[in-house]
Amino acid sequence: MNYDLIVIGSGPGGYVAAIRAAQLGLKTAIVERENLGGICLNWGCIPTKALLKSAQVFEYLNHAADYGIKVNGGEADFGAVVKRSRDVADGMSKGISFLMKKNKIDVITGTGKIKAGKKVEVTADGKATIYEAKHIILAVGARSRALPNLQQDGKKIIGYREAMTLPKMPKSMVVVGSGAIGSEFAYFYATMGTKVTLVEFLPSVVPVEDAEVSKQLERSFKKAGINVMTEASVESVDTKGDNCKVKIKTKKGEEIIECDIVLSAVGIQANLENLGLEDVGIATDKGKILTNPFYQTNMPGYYAIGDCVGGQALAHVASAEGIICVEKIAGHSPEALDYNNIPGCTYCQPEIASVGYTEAKAKEAGYEIKVGKFPFSASGKASAAGAKDGFVKLIFDAKYGELLGAHMIGANVTEMIAEIVVARKLEITGHELIKTVHPHPTMSEAIMEAAAAAYDEVIHM
Repeated sequence: MNYDLIVIGSGPGGYVAAIRAAQLGLKTAIVERENLGGICLNWGCIPTKALLKSAQVFEYLNHAADYGIKVNGGEADFGAVVKRSRDVADGMSKGISFLMKKNKIDVITGTGKIKAGKKVEVTADGKATIYEAKHIILAVGARSRALPNLQQDGKKIIGYREAMTLPKMPKSMVVVGSGAIGSEFAYFYATMGTKVTLVEFLPSVVPVEDAEVSKQLERSFKKAGINVMTEASVESVDTKGDNCKVKIKTKKGEEIIECDIVLSAVGIQANLENLGLEDVGIATDKGKILTNPFYQTNMPGYYAIGDCVGGQALAHVASAEGIICVEKIAGHSPEALDYNNIPGCTYCQPEIASVGYTEAKAKEAGYEIKVGKFPFSASGKASAAGAKDGFVKLIFDAKYGELLGAHMIGANVTEMIAEIVVARKLEITGHELIKTVHPHPTMSEAIMEAAAAAYDEVIHM
């Protein structure tokens, strides 16, 4: 069968690209070997947020007295928490199935492999079928990266997929890597009652974030009872006995920590194996497919988006890339994606949200800067909500007032960061942000106050 477009992979890059293509009149098919929605909907973004919400509710129950509420016998049913997470993911996947039907997109179940001549071979139940298209988009995503000294067995040494469906709550866990995945799972399991040790090779947790955000999260995690070990590396894991014996190298020497489970959260690697890239002649570099700003590979008619190309490995980035790619295919003139204005969010408690330059990166880039910071301890809404940990930090170019970056840590900041993304897109200056009236009382007032702090006009601090 012939199509205008075949998309391989139905994650947030693939299914969004397919829908936009259908909207633009292209006869479209999507190939998926597992579940519609890909990792994000089934094993990543969505089910993890369901787990984290359960942990947050449990945390509220454990601290109900702080709000003047008496609760007796609050107990977590770990199996029910996991089941709720899976039900949420299943519901979202069915929603994607509905969208495919609504947009008249053919769903081809099986494992896709590209061939020369703009062909896709799809194998299902041992049978291979060839499809042809004028354009082929690879949206094949990525998986948990394995380290030689941390080989995952799916039982004692696990990745993020197993961490979402453990049969019972472990009494103790070592989480290796403190990026978004590691930090979120460290918070979830610690809140549910697991004794958690978080191991980070670099000097600070969430190392891609602004240094002050990293320090705040480490303080908050330690206050929550998480054992945080920075500048530390896992040398080996002995899984022979009932428990895991984790040998950790630190600045002070080696330390052995015993635990039930080791969770490896040390990053991801693109799913490029057995995809047919070599047969077609598609160029790759450092485990990623090379493309131009509109996601065209070096071979005409073949495109790639999402975690298998360069750029931030984030669901919303994949979706944006998919739309840009398809609009270019359809003959439109889309604007190339600005990768310096992509928000990043981490959904532990306190939450983290950021966009643009960190303070250190702004200085490295040669900017003379103004920095404004407003703590949530000075926020009326944060005090009323019992969520005073954290702050909003804004970085401006001192010469022109350009908003270079924003870094937030606190309750619900992932819902606040989009304001800054829009402000930067529209090139709003610091003074314009100060004069933008924010509602009171809200957490978002901290954005206005942080801008005012940068220009010595802050009111409530």
